[in-house]
Amino acid sequence: MVLADDDVLLREGLASLLERSGVEIVGQAGEASELLALVRERQPEFVIIDIRMPPTHTTEGLDAARVIRAEFPRTGILLLSAHVEVEQAMELLATGHRVGYLLKSRVTDVADFLDTIEQISQGGSIVDPGLVQELIAARHRNDPLEHLTRREHEVLALMAEGRSNAGIAHRLWITEGTVEKHVRSILSRMQLPEEGDDHRRVRAVLTFLEAR
Repeated sequence: MVLADDDVLLREGLASLLERSGVEIVGQAGEASELLALVRERQPEFVIIDIRMPPTHTTEGLDAARVIRAEFPRTGILLLSAHVEVEQAMELLATGHRVGYLLKSRVTDVADFLDTIEQISQGGSIVDPGLVQELIAARHRNDPLEHLTRREHEVLALMAEGRSNAGIAHRLWITEGTVEKHVRSILSRMQLPEEGDDHRRVRAVLTFLEAR
C-alpha cells in the first residue's frame, strides 16, 4: 500500500496503524507527483490519497487518483478529505469499483477503517455518508423543476413529447391561451437565459429530460 498526504503526522499515524494491523506500506508521499512516481515504480495493490495536496491544495490528489485509475485500473483507491468535495469526486466514484471516499473525521474506528479498505480491495465501492447527504442536498438545491406547479409539470412533459401549444391544449382540455401562460411561467420559473422563446423551449425540454 502507498499513502499520500501532506500532513506528515496523519500520514505517519495511518502508516503505523495499518502496519500494526498487518498491512505492508511500500511507500509514502507528500505531493501528487511523488505519489505518481511511487505508484508507477512499486505498483501497489492499494493507495490512500488525500484529495487536497500541494502546491495549491485543491484537487491535486484527486487528479493523481484519476491518473492511477487510468494506468492501473485494478489498484484500489481510497480518497480521504477534510472537506466534502461533491462535484470533484463524482467522476472517479462513478467508476463504481475498487474506489472509496471517506471524510477524515470519520476515520476514528480502526476496525471500520480496515473493513473499508478490505471491501474496496475486493472490488467494492464505499461512499462516506456525509458525501451522500451532501449530494442529496445539492440535488435538492439545484433541482430546476422544483418550483413548477403540477400543471406546469404536465405542460412541460407534453412539450417534451414534441406537442405544440394547440396539441397541449387539446390534451389537457384547456385553452391555447392558458397553455401559453403556463409556458411563459415555466420558462420564468426555470430561470432560463433570455433568448428567443423557441430556444428557451428547447432548453426547458432538455432540462426536463436530464432531470428525469
